[in-house]
Amino acid sequence: MSSIADKILLSTAPWPAAKLIGWIHRILKPESIGEQELKRIWSEGRYAILATWHDQLLMIPPQYSGAASKVLISSSKDGELIARVVKYFGVGAVRGSSNRGGKAAFREMAKLSKEPINLGFTPDGPKGPRHVVKEGVVQLARISGRPIVPIAFVCSNGHRFQSWDRFLLPYPWGKAVCSFGVPLYYDKNETIEDFRDRVQRAMDDNTRFAGEHLKQYDLSAV
Repeated sequence: MSSIADKILLSTAPWPAAKLIGWIHRILKPESIGEQELKRIWSEGRYAILATWHDQLLMIPPQYSGAASKVLISSSKDGELIARVVKYFGVGAVRGSSNRGGKAAFREMAKLSKEPINLGFTPDGPKGPRHVVKEGVVQLARISGRPIVPIAFVCSNGHRFQSWDRFLLPYPWGKAVCSFGVPLYYDKNETIEDFRDRVQRAMDDNTRFAGEHLKQYDLSAV
């Protein structure tokens, strides 16, 4: 794609994309479960690191109802488009990834962890492996003292793209569930790898729990 085409896409696509995402979300009306612990953190004047698998992130910005937030987003062209879309939902962006601007982005996230905002991560992004927690999110939790809160989104009907993450586009009918897991704090007596394993299990368990909750509607979860 030429630079001119890129500029046209980035200047015209974010607004209708955000409108479409918002419309799908309003029709779906995802059920939120397990949000009490996160709200308790907020009620105490504290903030969290919100972690969502890359394929599930589309409906998270319109579902989010907390304080100001910033999300780590790839510095690629696709990342620029995502950053402009989530801005319509009041979500800011920190640009960088493991292979491009990652160190600077991590330093920025660490600096922001001292501010009264929530921070967002896709622990398996920007290019996988799918549903495998990388070290960045656990290191941020270790440095900042903030809890990691897993967030999972599942729905009964949707399209899976043939991308590395099998990105999910929910259809605007059926049922959906957004599950908030138990906050995870780094224990100074454990290794960073042990903590990463704990976060991995929690992310997997939360996604599984959301899927099981969805089954009560007697539909095939995606």
